[in-house]
Amino acid sequence: MNELLVFVCDGAPVRGEIVSISTAWQAVLERRNDPPVVRRILGDFVGAATLLSASLKFDGTLIIQAQSKGPIQLLVVECKSDLSMRATVKLSVDPSEINPNASLGELLDASNSGKLVITLDPSEREPGQPPYQGIVALQEERGNVMKPVSSAAEAIGLYMQNSEQLETRIWLTSNDSHIGGLLLQRMPDSGGHAHLDPQTAAEGWTRIQTLGETITDEELLTLKPETILRRLFLEESTENGVRSFPPRQIRFSCRCSRKKVADVLRMLGEEEVQGILDEQGAVETVCEFCAKPYRFDAVDCLQVFKTDLLSDATRPPSSGH
Repeated sequence: MNELLVFVCDGAPVRGEIVSISTAWQAVLERRNDPPVVRRILGDFVGAATLLSASLKFDGTLIIQAQSKGPIQLLVVECKSDLSMRATVKLSVDPSEINPNASLGELLDASNSGKLVITLDPSEREPGQPPYQGIVALQEERGNVMKPVSSAAEAIGLYMQNSEQLETRIWLTSNDSHIGGLLLQRMPDSGGHAHLDPQTAAEGWTRIQTLGETITDEELLTLKPETILRRLFLEESTENGVRSFPPRQIRFSCRCSRKKVADVLRMLGEEEVQGILDEQGAVETVCEFCAKPYRFDAVDCLQVFKTDLLSDATRPPSSGH
């Protein structure tokens, strides 16, 4: 089950999404050997990226990147507008050193250094035009004291609060086999719900949030999105009903290639690459997202720097990738 379900409420200015990811998430995990607490954090951010990507109004990619000086040095989740996704995490310590009960703040916000970057990158972006980026510190002020966020849902909530003008609530959960998530977003009263007066709209948003708060982690991890939708809004009358759209499929997909690795070698420079060849006999690397190996021998590297055509620089290797 790898589905995302979008719905709207007729009696309230609310748009929502429910996501359930299983085999696509397992495809990420089978290439990794992270501690359970790290897998849960990564899973929650995968759920968040999928939910946020579903509302993209362009063909492109949404990237969630969290980095810090803590045990989780870097976490990256990419989800395209077609809901193909990939994810990786880089640790700064040995996995055995990570506290199995560590919080997100302890892993990603050591010394208050953590930050969350969400990038929206259109596929048809003009040359030289930077993608849109929103940056959020992984702390928030509570009673005049800055405290680290406690979950991926809270971190995404801070991003939505600071970078978007729409009130948003999000619930996320994950385990070793499934990811589940629910997103509720208040739409502008002047949009498709212009027929609602301000008080009715405000009451509707409060009512839908209250129903959303009844969701449990077990339901998000075990039930189909359609079933969750029916259970959550069973009390909504026909007049104030909830309408859903056909579910969209989610899949794991990595975009690595020999061409992209060759491009990285060019950025490293001929002198540095030659040093690696002298020391190791070949340049070898493994994709951090899908664990696919790439090997460039001396002839490959010569082609990388002696041709202007990247395709010419990436002849099929004699063995492996």
